[in-house]
Amino acid sequence: MILEVNGLEAGYGVSTVLHGIDLAVQEGEGVVVLGPNGHGKTTLLRTISGLNRPRAGSLRFDGVDVTGWRADQIAEAGLVHIPQGDLLFREMTVEDNLLMGAYVKPTWGERQERLARVYELLPTLKDRRKQLANSLSGGERRMVAIGRGLMAEARLLMVDEPSLGLAPVIIAQVYERIQAIKESGLAVLLADENADHIEQLADRVVLLESGLFVREGPAETLLADEALLSAYLG
Repeated sequence: MILEVNGLEAGYGVSTVLHGIDLAVQEGEGVVVLGPNGHGKTTLLRTISGLNRPRAGSLRFDGVDVTGWRADQIAEAGLVHIPQGDLLFREMTVEDNLLMGAYVKPTWGERQERLARVYELLPTLKDRRKQLANSLSGGERRMVAIGRGLMAEARLLMVDEPSLGLAPVIIAQVYERIQAIKESGLAVLLADENADHIEQLADRVVLLESGLFVREGPAETLLADEALLSAYLG
């Protein structure tokens, strides 16, 4: 297992959002967490990546207990989080934004090799590398955010709501590139409220409701159950 989450509880202020979450991701596996907005998907990824402190439970990454580690320490270990939106430096070029992802000490010396790898996986970015980020389309900005995450020495890529605010045709392109990243050998943990584009990416699907996992199983089984998906996703 590359990631093991046991009994995870987390929240904000006096509010508890996650209630005893158990989750495991194997090396090279694609796991998709599906659930409506406001039910804990973002909190789950933020807590795993160290942006939010867990209240209870444990997190193990690549066999090491990382519970309570800072976000930069977790990223340096190889667990890379792509948050909602793009959060780019919009007055910087695409390439400079990508280079910001190689800030951790072990990867800076290999930044040119990593750029070449990102351009191989996300070829559109090579054509746009000298453009300012604020001149890109929404889908292109999302690609830059993903590429910036790949500049670190990632073992597991967590992506939060890659379809957020994008047109259906662009969503399909973004998911196609995430699938290519998974096929390159990285494990992927992805959260979304939409099940329309995950069939090729997901090996397993987990349904999250009110901070609890309510169903988990092989993607082909859960995605074929239209009544189940309608009940939980609307």
